[in-house]
Parts: sequence; C-alpha cells; structure tokens
Amino acid sequence: MTDPTPPPGAAAAPTTPAASGRQQHMSRHGIGTRPGGGRVTRVWQRLVRRTHDIPPAPAPGAVTLRARGVTISRGGRPVLDGVDLDVVAGQILALVGPNGAGKSTLLAALAGELHPASGTVELDGHRLTHWTHTDMARRRAVLPQSHSVGFPFTAREVVTMGRAPWARTPRQDADDTAITAAMAATDVTHLADRPFPALSGGERARVALARVLAQDTATMMLDEPTAALDLGHQEQVLHLARRRAHAGAAVVVVLHDLGVAAAYADRVAVLAEGRLLAAGPPRAVLTTGLLTDVYRHPVEVLDHPVTGTQLVLPVRH
Repeated sequence: MTDPTPPPGAAAAPTTPAASGRQQHMSRHGIGTRPGGGRVTRVWQRLVRRTHDIPPAPAPGAVTLRARGVTISRGGRPVLDGVDLDVVAGQILALVGPNGAGKSTLLAALAGELHPASGTVELDGHRLTHWTHTDMARRRAVLPQSHSVGFPFTAREVVTMGRAPWARTPRQDADDTAITAAMAATDVTHLADRPFPALSGGERARVALARVLAQDTATMMLDEPTAALDLGHQEQVLHLARRRAHAGAAVVVVLHDLGVAAAYADRVAVLAEGRLLAAGPPRAVLTTGLLTDVYRHPVEVLDHPVTGTQLVLPVRH
C-alpha cells in the first residue's frame, strides 16, 4: 500500500495498549499526524517539503504503462524473459497463464515493486526511476494478492489509506466522498468500524479493493482480485473494473478464470514460463490450440448458444 495520510478530522486514538501500538504505527507512516509538534515523522516532513504535480487524465488509447524487454531472474533462473507489453487507457488488460507463468511477477515489475535485471518499465512516458513514490501513487494504484496490516486498523481506516497521495492537494477535499463511494461500490460500508484483521478473507479482499478505488488513479493494477470472493462479488469486482475502464482508466488484472478474461477484458496477455506468448483481443488470443498447449490439458473454446459470449472450458472425460 502507499504511505497513508490522515483522514480529515481524525480524532486522537484511545490510550489502550493496542491503540497505543496502532498509534505508533500510524505515526510512523504519517497517519493521524499534522505538521508541528514532536510527533511529526520523517515521512510527513518529506511530504511537506516536496511539491508534486497532480497528473492529468490520460487521453483514450494512451499508453500509461510500457514494458520493453523486461527480464527478472530468481536464483539464476529467469521468471520473466524479455517481456514487451503496453497498458492502455480505457481498456482492461488481463494477464493469464498457468501457475508460475510470471503473471504476478510482471504486475509487480509494472508497479515498480520489482526491478528488472534488464529492460525498462515506463509510467506515463517516463522510466519508473523518474518518479518519487508519491508521484507513482498518484498515477497507479496496486491491489496485491495478500491483504494484511500490522495493527488492528478499522476497515474505513484501511480505505482511507488510499487517499494518502492526495494530501496537501486540492483533491484531498474529495477524501470523504471518495472513501464513502469506494466502500459502497465494494459492499463494505457495513464493515466500516470492524477491525481489518477480524474480517474474513473475502471481506478483507473487498476492503483492500475499496482502498484502491478510493486512491482514484488513472492506472489500476489488480492481482487476482476475485480469488477469495464468492460468485456474486466476483462479478461485482469485474463490473467495477469495466466501469473504471469505460471512464478512461487503464486496468491491468491478473486472472485465472479464462472465461472471465474472455467476458471482461479488452486485451488478453498469455504468459507461460516467463514468456509472453500472445497479446491481443480475447477472440484472437484465447484459441483452443494455444490454450491446450499452455495449460497442457485439452481446452475447448466456443460461443454461448444464446448470448454468443466466448466460453473457455476444460475438456472433461
């Protein structure tokens, strides 16, 4: 998550031992502190001293993230091998492939969380090293696979962290509206005062997604956002992603369900053993031959007899 900032009008935390630990954690990350006094953290001081531009919205079809020749190795073995890929405003790009294909590694490289051994990643036309953490957090929001926090923040406090990049800018005036809207969109409003660690896996996933929505960036990066969700909430998440793309955002999402990728993605990138095998519209990329080879299991691709929707199914005997 990005370095969080205080929600407007945040009250002082109670002085119980648990609250004291939480207050120390919040202070360390700049939450619930204001300039002045002995509690001003180094993070907050850096934020105060710097000024950061508010990025303009990208034009439809503009490339917000560009990977060229990206190679990442672990233990001397390449887990990504020379990947070229564009993430485009107004589109959903789905990253698919079998376990160990390099999908999450590629997403982490695009997010700037992993540094390529070779190749480059550009965000809004500049290499990632050009941007500060705050600049990057104003341009892309990242939903990781795992959702955990070190102290018992409430669900609303976790969502509030998504507004941190907009501190001391005119956009902070929209904090309450953005937080409330994001929680409503992900069906977690009723969880607002619940401690985040006490939530179920699916509830934590939806609160974490609300944080990403509240961050309100032009590029949204989601790593298996439907993994812990029931069927209804899976569809809800993909509808949210589609609405963001239709509103002009670039969305890149790691998915295991090929049928979901076919239904919601504008473009699909198929990875296997760290290499990008194909990228393009679902009907051009999700073919019987390619998927059977990639997954090493017979796959059938057909159209739904009523809706015409592309279906991707394993062949079962």
